[in-house]
Amino acid sequence: VQLQASGGGLVHPGDSLRVSCTASGRSFSSYNMGWFRQAPGKEREFVAAVNWGGSRTYYADSVKGRFTISRDNAENTVYLQMNSLKPEDTAVYYCAATTRVGLRRLENEYDYWGQGTLVTVSS
Repeated sequence: VQLQASGGGLVHPGDSLRVSCTASGRSFSSYNMGWFRQAPGKEREFVAAVNWGGSRTYYADSVKGRFTISRDNAENTVYLQMNSLKPEDTAVYYCAATTRVGLRRLENEYDYWGQGTLVTVSS
């Protein structure tokens, strides 16, 4: 599967932004999906995951209550809605796909990665 992330940009603290990841290739609904991010000078970290049907989600503590992951299998797309953005949310956001059962938070558990989209939160 090929993944293409989009929707990043420059926003102010407190703003909202939705990033998307569209898949092409093998059946999108057979994958559990995740979002990760990498801030400047830091390692990539887990943000959120959603199961193949969209019924279960899992979040990093740092984004819980502010971010929402969802998917539309008819559109082969997974979304990350980000509300109440903070400067520390500034990062390149990556989507990833895994064939492993269950919601995963480790990078090495994901098989396919998108190219990333930059989100900058600054006043």
